[in-house]
Amino acid sequence: MSDLHERARALDAADELAAVRADFVLDDVVYLDGNSLGALPANVPGRVDDVVRREWGRLRIRSWTESGWWTAPERIGDLIAPLVGAAPGQVVVGDSTSVNVFKALVGAVRLAGEGRDEILVDAATFPTDGYIAASAARMTGCAVRAVAPAEVPDALGPRTAAVLLNHVDYRTGRLHDLPGLTAAVRAAGAVSVWDLCHSAGALPVGLDEHGVDLAVGCTYKFLNGGPGSPAYLYVRDAHQAAFDSPLPGWNSHAEPFGMRPEYEAAEGAVRGRVGTPDILSMLGLEAALEVWSRPDVSIEAVRAKSLALTDFFLECVEAYVPAGRVEPVTPAAHAERGSQVALRCADAGAVMERLIAAGVVGDFRAPDVLRFGFTPLYLGFAEVERAARVLAEQL
Repeated sequence: MSDLHERARALDAADELAAVRADFVLDDVVYLDGNSLGALPANVPGRVDDVVRREWGRLRIRSWTESGWWTAPERIGDLIAPLVGAAPGQVVVGDSTSVNVFKALVGAVRLAGEGRDEILVDAATFPTDGYIAASAARMTGCAVRAVAPAEVPDALGPRTAAVLLNHVDYRTGRLHDLPGLTAAVRAAGAVSVWDLCHSAGALPVGLDEHGVDLAVGCTYKFLNGGPGSPAYLYVRDAHQAAFDSPLPGWNSHAEPFGMRPEYEAAEGAVRGRVGTPDILSMLGLEAALEVWSRPDVSIEAVRAKSLALTDFFLECVEAYVPAGRVEPVTPAAHAERGSQVALRCADAGAVMERLIAAGVVGDFRAPDVLRFGFTPLYLGFAEVERAARVLAEQL
């Protein structure tokens, strides 16, 4: 135990991201649930207070122009864009992930064109994505087929319209092959839709580089935007002129204040907007994203530390936990691992309750998975060692 403890201290001393921890509101709890809700960035309360008291309280309606409220969805989208490997003008922020999945999936089927009437969906997808896919299929006259991501290339055919996949499996933490699968979808003439909820802010994505068509993601996990912070929609620039959103709200109209009865879509990613932006949470998110402007913070540095943290945690678990008591289900290979570690444990629900009571916060996914998320911006190696040690004690 002492060897791992000393190694953790040495790793923390050499950690180039260690100073970033001071940018977050934290305590002595080991917080390993940032893949569900990120910690509070220290600058957000002051920013939200200013939005409420000055921008809303004093400027009131003038803030739509004077405080930049109206352009916030695209402005904040451009802050997220480099974190997912997108050039400016392709990401718009607003609505929930579920709503954006619906927009993207129906839009993908419409982009695919006539003669394509099948939607492929990740068989292990987060439930909402599956529910939305089923509804989108009913609306567009498509059939839905669930397949494992690795089986997508063989499942593609001339009738495939769209393929909805998760970049990282929310249960196991498996990182799927976005470049290879996107290329296979493109070669088959179908449209790719990626859910980035568990990868954006944790690892490089490369949307532009790999030719992804459409993508969605939330901002309250590794982007630390706060509970219910607005999601985002990526529409590749090559598709923007033809992207036909199933939710043509007034905010995406070419002349939103023209109040015309006929709908005419705006140009660019703006056509992914629907209704009035949720300004309070959106500007809280904008403040949270400021951490990525630090010169010592890059998505590549975050990914390197994420892999080091998860490697070290798995090593500590193997050293401390009795053999056979837990089974890692997150892949060991770096190319197949997101920024979480999932451990199969027969009494996982009860174990997680004891862990939380002992000051180590992860979460439980039915039926038997202990899930631990690793946010490199504010997590250190000593905390990782402590978490594994407490896990062994509770087991």
